[in-house]
Amino acid sequence: MADTTGTISKRPKLRTEQAGNYTGFAASTLEKMRLTGAGPTYIKVGKVVVYDPDDLDQWLAMHRRLSTSVAA
Repeated sequence: MADTTGTISKRPKLRTEQAGNYTGFAASTLEKMRLTGAGPTYIKVGKVVVYDPDDLDQWLAMHRRLSTSVAA
């Protein structure tokens, strides 16, 4: 995610398929998550959608669990 100053990391941005490979999700799953707002933060300029790897890392970290019995 952008830090508190609103800057975006300098790491190369990932297209949807690359972001899917990075996270282990299918590109179509990330596309559906964008529709529902359930997925990671993304950047859209015109028709191009990219993901900042820092946003993906933060989103994945927010979904860590210790047990399947603990509610999300």
